[in-house]
Amino acid sequence: MNSTSTSPRSSPISILLFFVVFIFGLIVSAPLIIANIYVGIVWIVLVLIIARIVSLAVRAASEWERVVILRLGKYSRTKGPGIFFLIPIVETIAYWIDLRTVSTPIRAEQTLTKDNVPVSVEAILFWKVNNPRDAALQVANYKDSADLAAQTALRDMIGKSELATILSDRETIDLSLQDIISKRVTPWGITVISVELRDVIIPENLQNAMSQKAQAERERDARVILGDSEKIIADSFMEAGKKYADNPTAMHLRAMNMLFEGLKEKGALIIVPSSAADTMNLGGIVGLQEYQKQEEKKSNINNTPPNKNSS
Repeated sequence: MNSTSTSPRSSPISILLFFVVFIFGLIVSAPLIIANIYVGIVWIVLVLIIARIVSLAVRAASEWERVVILRLGKYSRTKGPGIFFLIPIVETIAYWIDLRTVSTPIRAEQTLTKDNVPVSVEAILFWKVNNPRDAALQVANYKDSADLAAQTALRDMIGKSELATILSDRETIDLSLQDIISKRVTPWGITVISVELRDVIIPENLQNAMSQKAQAERERDARVILGDSEKIIADSFMEAGKKYADNPTAMHLRAMNMLFEGLKEKGALIIVPSSAADTMNLGGIVGLQEYQKQEEKKSNINNTPPNKNSS
């Protein structure tokens, strides 16, 4: 819907008054029409003019509309919503102004940032008229002027900001844009509600370069984390070695535990030095393992059911 209009608008009340006055005038002038046809025609024309003047004197504005009225070319008053009256011929309606919030898309194509990167930025401007008089009298077309002011402010902001700031700190950019646009359109009776960046389009080759840079940074971080982990593990081994060096029994128990964990795996093959075998008495351990296996085989043989085909 058009937010600004100077064309006359007919309301149901105006139309109703036109027909009421016209019919009433015909009823009153009926004897004259019957007496003299020429006089009757003149009276019909007069009745039409009077009915039209009365219908133009009564207007109605919607809840979201305000009407700027001029009297002999000078500002008289602002009316609406509801029914209001005009002095025919003397008073005219300059503008019908919509007070609802308007969303306007703004775009800046191939604009250089502070670090000389061409970008295309899309944003949405939310605004509304708060002073119908200023909107009607201070600027020729406040809607187009607000759009142009917003686009100019967007280009200025891009030129003063670096690409990294535009991509990462959109909230600050939105607030700065809102402040700049508000200063420009406030004298026109307009209030800026908010400005929101919707999309930032950068060249494809730059996108690839940024992607490679981000991947390299992730790999670097992964290597740094891996190195830090190795340091932590080495420090832990050093502390454990100091404790085992002062306590041979703990070292012996740890070695036996590691060997036991390895022997639990089926098919595992462990090779240990002979000195370690003598130290940890591995012969006894292996013998115990072999004895356990033999006992399990005997148990399986005794539990085998007899063959039915045997005689």
